[in-house]
Amino acid sequence: MTGVLRPADDTDRDLILSWRNHPSVRAVSLTTHEIRPEEHAAWWATRKALVLIYEEDGVPSGVVIFNGNTWSFYLDVEGLGPRLLAAWMRLEKEAVEYAFGPLGLTTLGGETLEENRQVLALHRRFGFRETRRYERIVDGVTKTVVWTERAK
Repeated sequence: MTGVLRPADDTDRDLILSWRNHPSVRAVSLTTHEIRPEEHAAWWATRKALVLIYEEDGVPSGVVIFNGNTWSFYLDVEGLGPRLLAAWMRLEKEAVEYAFGPLGLTTLGGETLEENRQVLALHRRFGFRETRRYERIVDGVTKTVVWTERAK
């Protein structure tokens, strides 16, 4: 299996929304409500971040969002099924290479909920280090957010 990143275009907009609204993606996000199509369309129309589609063997399977030297991502949980963990690893590899290659970043960081241990372990595997923790209210509940960062 191979994974590649490509720029997102308007045909990807609704696909990205379906991945983001999957219950398991929302459960580990900093905003967990189901995003309505109008809200997503407004974000899409005014996005200032670089949005890339991760393709697994030519099939759109996830999204990577770069906003300055900060990044986030999520995958097509249902479409990937048992291939999800392997796809996570390939996506992270591609995203880090893209950040330090074509984007020319010297550092890359992001937020992960403390309870999302799988993603934190994945980040450590790719050289990210925890630099701080802080509290954030998520759906009325105080949660710990872990900021991880990697230098080129």
